[in-house]
Amino acid sequence: MEPLRVLELYSGVGGMHHALRESCIPAQVVAAIDVNTVANEVYRYNFPHTQLLAKTIEVLMEFPKIESAHPQKYAMDVENKIQGKNTEPNISFDSSIQCSGKDAILFKLETAEEIHRKNQQDSDLSVQMLKDFLEDDVDMNQYLLPPKSLLRYALLLDIVQPTCRRSMCFTKGYGSYVEGTGSVLQTAEDVQIENIYKSLTNLSQEEKITKLLMLKLRYFTPKEIANLLGFPPEFGMWDTCRLQLSCIKAPKNL
Repeated sequence: MEPLRVLELYSGVGGMHHALRESCIPAQVVAAIDVNTVANEVYRYNFPHTQLLAKTIEVLMEFPKIESAHPQKYAMDVENKIQGKNTEPNISFDSSIQCSGKDAILFKLETAEEIHRKNQQDSDLSVQMLKDFLEDDVDMNQYLLPPKSLLRYALLLDIVQPTCRRSMCFTKGYGSYVEGTGSVLQTAEDVQIENIYKSLTNLSQEEKITKLLMLKLRYFTPKEIANLLGFPPEFGMWDTCRLQLSCIKAPKNL
């Protein structure tokens, strides 16, 4: 069988390339394409012999001419316009809003049904705990959620602990946007999250922040996300994207 010739579109840091290598399928990645400059740095470090093009895929085919002479800037402008359409939710800490049955909100904006589902996931002993994927020498202050984010998005955060066996999917917006982009880690494991959230009603903003800071919530680091997504320990150069979490994409066969 002739080796496959692979064109890696939206290559990120090289998830498909790594998965292809691990599969032992005879193949050659003839080129990789991505506009994310940080992701490209990591890709080039790990796959130095692969041709890497910092372009949008449109400029490589019989598609209509794009609206800019600078394709990378054009792609970023389009994405920013899309993200700019997102409206921020109006969040209230008012605990007087009550429902019944499985739709009852217990704390945060989670129902009894949702909490039960998460507890079931955390009880699955076939899945490793998150602590197995965490870095030991993390500068936690670098990744702590700022008070402004805690106050504004407290009820939307998906909070996990090192002993949990689940997390949300990490998306490109992680670190820049809060809702639906990935979980945050509670590092103060001796603090009961339910007690913190149930005590927020009728507190001043400063008092709410003081309470929420007790949880010591932080973002996962790029290396930790890479560990969760199945990248090998030797996959390198994560220091280039310490504060730019959006460039990580999972190996495609995971």
